[in-house]
Amino acid sequence: MTAEPLPEHPDFLWRTPEPRSSYDVVIVGAGGHGLATAYYLAKNHGITNVAVLEKGWLAGGNMARNTTIIRSNYLLDASAGIYEHALKLWEGLPEELDYDFLFSQRGVLNLAHTLQDVREGVRRANANRLNGVDAEWLDPDEVAKVCPILNVSPHTRYPVLGGTFQPRAGIAKHDHVAWALARRADEMGVDLIQGCEVTGFLKDGDRVVGVETNLGRIHAGRVGLAAAGHSSVLAERAGVRLPVQSHPLQALVSELHEPVHPTVVMSNHVHVYVSQAHKGELVMGAGVDTYNGYGQRGSFHVIEHQMAAAVELFPVFARAHVLRTWGGIVDVTPDASPIIGATPVENLYVNCGWGTGGFKATPAAGWTFAHTIATGRPHPLNAPFALERFTTGALIDEHGAAAVAH
Repeated sequence: MTAEPLPEHPDFLWRTPEPRSSYDVVIVGAGGHGLATAYYLAKNHGITNVAVLEKGWLAGGNMARNTTIIRSNYLLDASAGIYEHALKLWEGLPEELDYDFLFSQRGVLNLAHTLQDVREGVRRANANRLNGVDAEWLDPDEVAKVCPILNVSPHTRYPVLGGTFQPRAGIAKHDHVAWALARRADEMGVDLIQGCEVTGFLKDGDRVVGVETNLGRIHAGRVGLAAAGHSSVLAERAGVRLPVQSHPLQALVSELHEPVHPTVVMSNHVHVYVSQAHKGELVMGAGVDTYNGYGQRGSFHVIEHQMAAAVELFPVFARAHVLRTWGGIVDVTPDASPIIGATPVENLYVNCGWGTGGFKATPAAGWTFAHTIATGRPHPLNAPFALERFTTGALIDEHGAAAVAH
């Protein structure tokens, strides 16, 4: 059957077929990573007998609740490799998908407020350049030239001592990205099935051979989990315990304003980011709430304190009115880096633990996860992010090393 056209996109018809009894691959989660995985399974590997199962609606989870920020200025080699691959894919995706999802390379500025911030920022900028990632260290005067509305006075509570700047970074409209990937996957024969909740797994000994859903049993040669915030819950139903915790993450937007904010500004010290969307809304967000939870909401004091810091950095926004707030659920691993690869259960693969880095990694996560599922072997870019690193000790510790984690 064909649903009503999506808002603002009357030419995009979203079909929800009845699930077939068997597929070569089942992907659980129709967010950015699930849709990108299906797209690259079809495009790169010729595997089109694929179903993407979503318990709600297309991209209705974290994909609709993210920061929209895209960047690759991470410290460690493995992180720089996969995020820079993602950024290079982002740069060609609008043309490849024939869809304008408003990818804007306006740069990302990460502020330093303490001497330790300065040391870390300079170190990260140097590491970026060694990995071929564009990065600059800016002093306060140069910061003010990049973002004139930012308060760089030395007399503020959080004085700006400088910052790192990645010119190729930017933002994209998250729901458009999902629709673009979904349309292409749909055209190549992938089944995108809404309202289909996975409640368990079909197993033959130690092998997964399908999934139990509210729409019935679906057999599968391979199953990939890409359900942000809930992958650990699903994996446990298959007998796999993942080293992942789920936390709320909050953000808000203002009413529309004339374009005044030329870039994206982030501060690790106060855990806040500020950008301006294409329509004119100010997009502001906080760090993760410290408690574990699966509710798409967060503690008021967290967002209150971080918005107070944002107003100190941007006095021009002091009288802006909040239009809406929301919360997402992020998976966090012990080393703040994702898990992409096989599990101890045969035919079951997982892509999770991205923390607040999931949206920016969307195309590379899909590219590498599709490779791993199709070939049974990790891609060189996701090999370091295997589950085994938590027993071997080969961690990829990005805690605080990549500026604010968004």
